Amino acid sequence: MPRFSVIVPCFKVQGFLRQCLDSVLDQSFRDIEVIAVDDCSPDGSGAILDEYAARDDRVRVLHLEENAGLGRARNAGLPLATGDYLFFLDSDDTLTPGALRAMADRLAETDGPDVLVFDYARTYWWGGTRRNVLARVLAQAGDGTFTAAGHPEILDLLMVVWNKVYRRDFVEREGFTFPPGYYEDTPWTFPVMFSAERIAALDRICLNYRQRRQGNILSTTSRKHFDVHAQYERVFAFLDARPELAARWRPFLHAKMGEHCLDILSKPDRLPPSDRAEFFHRTTEMFRAHRPEGAAVPAGLRVLEGSYAAYRVRRQSGRAARELERRTRPALAAAAGRLRRTASTVHVRRPLDPDLVVYSAFSHRGVLGDPAAIHRAARELAPHLRGVWVVRDEESAADPALLPPGTEHVVLGSAAYRRVTERAAFFVNNVNWPGTVAKRPGTVHLHTHQGTPLKHMGVDLLDRPGARHGLDVPQMLRRADRWDHSLVASRYAERVWERAYPCHFTSARTGSPRNDALVNAGPEDGRRVRERLGVPAGHTVVLYAPTRREYRRGGLVERLDVARLAADLGEGHTLLVRLHPSLATGPARGLGLTELHRRGVVVDATDEPHVEDLMLASDLLITDYSALMFDYALLDRPILIHAEDWGPYSATRGTYFDITEEAPGHVSRSYRELAWLLASGAWRDEEAARLRGSFRARYCEYEDGRAAERVVRTLLLGEPMPAPEPSGVPGARAVPSGRDLLPST
Repeated sequence: MPRFSVIVPCFKVQGFLRQCLDSVLDQSFRDIEVIAVDDCSPDGSGAILDEYAARDDRVRVLHLEENAGLGRARNAGLPLATGDYLFFLDSDDTLTPGALRAMADRLAETDGPDVLVFDYARTYWWGGTRRNVLARVLAQAGDGTFTAAGHPEILDLLMVVWNKVYRRDFVEREGFTFPPGYYEDTPWTFPVMFSAERIAALDRICLNYRQRRQGNILSTTSRKHFDVHAQYERVFAFLDARPELAARWRPFLHAKMGEHCLDILSKPDRLPPSDRAEFFHRTTEMFRAHRPEGAAVPAGLRVLEGSYAAYRVRRQSGRAARELERRTRPALAAAAGRLRRTASTVHVRRPLDPDLVVYSAFSHRGVLGDPAAIHRAARELAPHLRGVWVVRDEESAADPALLPPGTEHVVLGSAAYRRVTERAAFFVNNVNWPGTVAKRPGTVHLHTHQGTPLKHMGVDLLDRPGARHGLDVPQMLRRADRWDHSLVASRYAERVWERAYPCHFTSARTGSPRNDALVNAGPEDGRRVRERLGVPAGHTVVLYAPTRREYRRGGLVERLDVARLAADLGEGHTLLVRLHPSLATGPARGLGLTELHRRGVVVDATDEPHVEDLMLASDLLITDYSALMFDYALLDRPILIHAEDWGPYSATRGTYFDITEEAPGHVSRSYRELAWLLASGAWRDEEAARLRGSFRARYCEYEDGRAAERVVRTLLLGEPMPAPEPSGVPGARAVPSGRDLLPST
């Protein structure tokens, strides 16, 4: 008996069907059967199904003699299912890699619930991807099982059949089937969720929900949308037959029905104009007929107690108000801009404050990176200097990890922000200041950058159209024209920044202030971080830090299966995973990382604000092309470069040198090579030490542990201080653990 029966109804999907079937059959979890139902499709879908069935005995094809529609096609596949769980997959959608394994693991962990609800992402025809906006509902569901009554927020999710799997004996016992019609998911999902005694949630993106350019069938203009009334009548009839459920769920269903019908009516492309009044009247009749006795009508649904004419007046007045706002918004914004410019002109006449330093990092995220290191040194060496941080919002200001208590700050765009940026003598940032910050004569702008660059930056992106998508390079250079000093960690970095940003700044050979913590750290620093992250004592810690890809929309390319790597590392090892910051809020973590972190398979360290802490806590860095390698080399701990896609990456993004030829350690071109390097011990052999020593001498020559002090003394106070001597790195330490990272094979 297979674990999953995947039922795939097919009708006019020949362009998408192979991708759908491949996403199922290529899963690492193979204990499945696929029941493909050819719903008398007039295209080549049936032949494609027969082709797959001929080469994979897990596929069974049912050809219907007449077109039955989506719901009844699913019903046709039900009697053939023998799996523990039913999964109804639409034939133009796809599973994400590892989805079935994650589902199977979660089902086992929760001891076989009636229903497992998982997450999905919308994938658009133009290449964009957007995660379900209510993904938090799954994360908040907890580790165990629950009922819909115990966690009613689960019903706020899209009520469709394909974001869940269902225990087959539960479905058979309750007699659930699909009716015909447009909205056939409604009388399935609500009864299922109302009846299930044990529901589990999986906070992982398991399915890509394809958004076709022409939209789905529910976005077409047709009288078939009247079907929604009949489908809700079926759900009300289900509750009428189950008084124990009706008492709890009738008010909810009554409101949900009203919201759903009004949503259909609000879409201008759903109903023919001549049918809109009839649809409204049918909705109001149903709304009155099923209104629970004594129940209050929510404010948003009170329109269903009135006439269609009143509804139209309300809709038209709402549209008129929005149109007026749209038309007046530019004029209001222009007036506000004139007021700000007038105020700025007045304030610019005020004298500069020679002791005022304004700091920002990572687009006003908080006290981080090189600016944070400079600020700390300035408070110690020059306490008379007043340091003020710019933060993006009050939420950032309330996070002590981003803004330590007692740190003076202003919120971006506020009146206080304008006052300090108009009078400050010094500006310190690792990204460009907004264009609204004018450079006054006498001010000094220090640009720290965010590390030593491997990939092309600035004007070098002009011949890389894919890499500079969404970037205005000329504007970037106009903002860089405000720089007075560009901090560099090596002569290599100096040459690159002067080439990438042809502006009138002076390169300051100071080293990178944030890296003082790496050069000067003692063994206790890494130990404290390990304890905070929950790493067991004595574990070997591997930090995996991949960068984003410009050749893939969204930037995410999974070149390494972290679950497999964690399993291969085995006992006595902890795998820290840190995604590129630009991927932290996208769908990347929902594709498995969040779930692996919850289960303790890996530690998702993407949100750790101080990446230097992660470096100190780790024994080995595995990366592809992240600039983190230049900093990590200061620790004199092993680095492995996993360069499986070096060709497409270097061709699309552009790089200043070939990292596979001048690597800080051994290079792998496949997972097999990476596994061998770990298992054999080559990751820490003499050749690895030689490679990182050469790399460190070339790219870290000014990193002597006194960079922050040097910036404060020479650039803020104007005092003399010796420049760093180009050399190796003092105080470097070897890996504390002597173990191999993978068992020898």
